[in-house]
Amino acid sequence: MKAPILITGGAQRIGLAMAKYFIEQDVPVIITYRTKHDAVQALEAQGVKCIQIDFDQPDARDSLVTQVKAYTTQLRAVIHNASSWDCEKLNPDHDALFDNMMRIHAKVPYLLNLALAPLLEASNEVADIIHITDYVAEKGSPKHIAYAASKAALDNLSRSFAAKYAPQIKVNSIAPSLIIFNDDDDADYRAKTLKKSLMGIEPGCQEVISTIELLLNSSYITGRTLAVDGGRHLK
Repeated sequence: MKAPILITGGAQRIGLAMAKYFIEQDVPVIITYRTKHDAVQALEAQGVKCIQIDFDQPDARDSLVTQVKAYTTQLRAVIHNASSWDCEKLNPDHDALFDNMMRIHAKVPYLLNLALAPLLEASNEVADIIHITDYVAEKGSPKHIAYAASKAALDNLSRSFAAKYAPQIKVNSIAPSLIIFNDDDDADYRAKTLKKSLMGIEPGCQEVISTIELLLNSSYITGRTLAVDGGRHLK
């Protein structure tokens, strides 16, 4: 049996697309999810190990590690995709907001990387840790200050863990900007957002998946951040 890939936040949007892609490639998949819905049930029916975890809870990391180790003795990759797009305007308790952003985007991946390293090192091939960060980790964001700072912390973890775990585990980041719109995004917002990149398109989840495959197939890329931003950094 192939070693599974663990995807945090794998029940919706880009995470769900990743899970479906690896299923099609006959790669065993483990996902985490916060709220159970139809997509989770569909993944379970396809043989995906689905673990309900709320990373806001203090015992979440230990619970996830225990369940993953009970399910498998090795991992091919860990993809840190779980995220919360939160902002100062909607959260007047800035103290709690900052802690929440740092916990889900930096502390949880940090602790999971340390705890799951033995399973990754047990893989029959060079394993991977992939952090899904964000375009704003490089530029910052006046509307999402804590979010941007936490994604920048996650990006930095890639370099530290790459140095720590080489050559058995490669560690990299993927920094996307617009990938897919939300269903409730209106026409004005969509038009304004599309103008922010040179390519001017909604690229779809396959762009991130293709970048993940590039990293998984490489034997030489580690400690790097691959931007998937349509040239937005040049606008």
